[in-house]
Amino acid sequence: MLKIGEFSSLAQVSIRTLRHYDEVGLLRPAHVDSESGYRFYSASQLPRLHRILVLRDLGFPLNRIAEALDEGLSPDALRGMLRLRRVEQEEQVEAEVEKLNRLTALLNLIEKEGQMIHDVILKETGPQWIASLREKIPMHREIGKLFGKTFAALGPLGGEGNGIALFHDAEYREQEVDAEVGVCLRNAADVAAPLKCYQLPAATMASVVHHGAFNRIAEAYGSLLRWIEANGYRPSGPTREIFLHVSAPVSRDDESNVAEIQVPVVRN
Repeated sequence: MLKIGEFSSLAQVSIRTLRHYDEVGLLRPAHVDSESGYRFYSASQLPRLHRILVLRDLGFPLNRIAEALDEGLSPDALRGMLRLRRVEQEEQVEAEVEKLNRLTALLNLIEKEGQMIHDVILKETGPQWIASLREKIPMHREIGKLFGKTFAALGPLGGEGNGIALFHDAEYREQEVDAEVGVCLRNAADVAAPLKCYQLPAATMASVVHHGAFNRIAEAYGSLLRWIEANGYRPSGPTREIFLHVSAPVSRDDESNVAEIQVPVVRN
């Protein structure tokens, strides 16, 4: 057996933590010297200690950890819990990276305030056939998953034209976004539900082409907003994003991405 300091060093757990686990009855020493009071631990206690540490990192309170260990926690069950926690952590990292990208984009916008950094044009567009899927997505950054689902359902039809996204909410929503994604077509096509094939109506569009990372697309929207206001127009329908070039593999950070943003407008 090992003294508490030796066990602490090899198990990579502080003495303070081991003493606390002893006090709450979570991990008792294998032996306590009756005269000196020294605590001694055994290598056979490592599996229980490892499970305690895993469950603590998973967010379990110490009393619940004791219950779980007393009930018996198999290696398979522990692996399942760890895999679930890993997925949760990966989602948190993805969300934090997205937040960092938004902050970077906002800093760029602040530096360029008042500048028209994109050329906005007014143009007439004719009716446009699309095959698409419309769903509410949890947040804007989930649009890629909706594209994946849509193009999987489209099959070979997905290669017929440029990808397109439409946003139907009357105002910007951070959650439960009413989004529609699909592909532009030359003609009508037969599609199976929940896909839909129909014609977008002809419209007068304020249009801008954004060259660069999609996480900077707010710059293009800023130019559109300034142009629409300065020229006496107002939006009159869902915004369309038409993807003229998308990196492979798809990355919102790739500077080779190209998208045209079209906003249907009418005179004030």
